[in-house]
Amino acid sequence: MFIPCGETFPDLSGFTLLMPAVSVGNVGQLAIDLIISTLDMCKIGYFYTDCLVPIVGNNPYATANENAAELSTNAEVYSLPSKKLVVLQLRSIFIKYKSKSFCEKLLCWVENSGCTRVIVLSSSHSYHRNDKQLCSTPFRYLLTPSMQKTVQNKIKSLNWQEMEKSPCIPEIEDSDLCVRVPGGGITKLLYDESCSKDIQMAVLLKFVSEGDNIPDALGLVEYLNEWLQIIKPHVQGDDPTASTLPWKIPSSWRLLFGSGLPPALF
Repeated sequence: MFIPCGETFPDLSGFTLLMPAVSVGNVGQLAIDLIISTLDMCKIGYFYTDCLVPIVGNNPYATANENAAELSTNAEVYSLPSKKLVVLQLRSIFIKYKSKSFCEKLLCWVENSGCTRVIVLSSSHSYHRNDKQLCSTPFRYLLTPSMQKTVQNKIKSLNWQEMEKSPCIPEIEDSDLCVRVPGGGITKLLYDESCSKDIQMAVLLKFVSEGDNIPDALGLVEYLNEWLQIIKPHVQGDDPTASTLPWKIPSSWRLLFGSGLPPALF
């Protein structure tokens, strides 16, 4: 499924894979955009798959006219060897009934490529929160058993809150409890598959509503940065409005809500 840009397959042994779930508000995808743009990551390949709706477009991270015409597709892979990071960006939705097949092929690639762990950035419908969740932070995490063994102490030191279990069938009060991520797309499927395959995976998510989800993406990527320290916090100087964490907004976000109203309307 993975097609490298060069003639040889890149060595990803010991790398951490970051990827989004196509979920409510597209928060995970926006967060991944911020990471790729800020770290100026290099594209190393793409996924050739029949599981995603095919799309093609211009370079979403263009910095000049010279690289603006580079093509992008629905599933591309970026890398930053200096930080042992590899990133998968998904840009389209799944073909009906194909999401399970995609998850299985993805995790097979993760195992074959030598990636040490996977971190999924996701989101969930805010209106599904219970009373306890309404009165606490909107961020949650999930760890597979194999991931817990390696990072549990670090996560505890961050005072993060684990995703609570809820009734498997919400309409039945005495239903068995399980992990549910309403609006999370393939999040739960990826998590369950990783548990069964003993793959180290963490899910970081935020409860959100549809709308302008840029602030949610910034919040989620800063949540991730608390753990991985992808970038160092920026020391505020004379400008009190300067961002504490200087994430670089991709050039493609200029058209996130369209190109504006044509003057001829007025």
